[in-house]
Amino acid sequence: MFGYIVVNKAEMKFKEFDVYQSYYCGLCKRLKKNGGNISRLALSYDMTFVYMLLTGLYEPRTTLEPCKCMLHPFEKRCMSQNEYAEYVADMSLIMTYYKYKDDWSDDRKLTARFMMGFLNNKFKKALKKYPDKAERIQSAMEQLTLGEKESSTNLDEMAGIFGRIMAEILIFRDDEWEPTLSKMGFYLGKFIYILDAYEDIEEDKRDGNYNPLFRLYETPDFEGECRQILTMMIAECCKEFEKLPILDNITILRNILYSGVWVKYEAVSQKRNQQVENHE
Repeated sequence: MFGYIVVNKAEMKFKEFDVYQSYYCGLCKRLKKNGGNISRLALSYDMTFVYMLLTGLYEPRTTLEPCKCMLHPFEKRCMSQNEYAEYVADMSLIMTYYKYKDDWSDDRKLTARFMMGFLNNKFKKALKKYPDKAERIQSAMEQLTLGEKESSTNLDEMAGIFGRIMAEILIFRDDEWEPTLSKMGFYLGKFIYILDAYEDIEEDKRDGNYNPLFRLYETPDFEGECRQILTMMIAECCKEFEKLPILDNITILRNILYSGVWVKYEAVSQKRNQQVENHE
């Protein structure tokens, strides 16, 4: 369900993208430290955004260190490291474990069962660090699974469950910024959930999988309705984001929230429109 909160690289300066890449690499290295190389499969651009957001808000001491990447052995790269990398890496592992658990439950994918077994110890260690938060996330995941099994058509309710999960991820501590981060995460989570359903609608219909947009898909203005809902969700998210006193990397964060989040949507929408034209 992750992979939607990305940068719009075409609208970034080279230096800005290097900074963004340093956080991505920093999170990757922290995942390896916490759980070995295979834990890097939990790496995502969405959680890189969370890492940059919390860093910008709380302004911890951040070091920029050179690093080597086995996937890009001939490129010079740097990684940004601070105390929030640990937290975001743990949240990444927790969410990745639940993703594989969902894949196993839905499709009995052997790769998912294998990954669950491999990540189990790392997953349990992460849970122990944040027991209350982990309990709330687990409860929400169970509600999400139940809603899918019951083929719920209540889009707002289903998206809201994932919104609560993202709210938990964005809240690092109980302080004055908790309400704002909670609302921001809630609407960002709803945006992610709906966009994921929007992308998968044809595949889910073909394979007989659950999708909360099935009812809307049968209406004449499916595209327009989805665009309107997504716009409302990200607008509320951005409204909360602008309340945060962030200065560092603010241009990059705004690039993601105001432009990057639409990159995947536009790609999917364009592909769908082309398929419709080809069938006419």
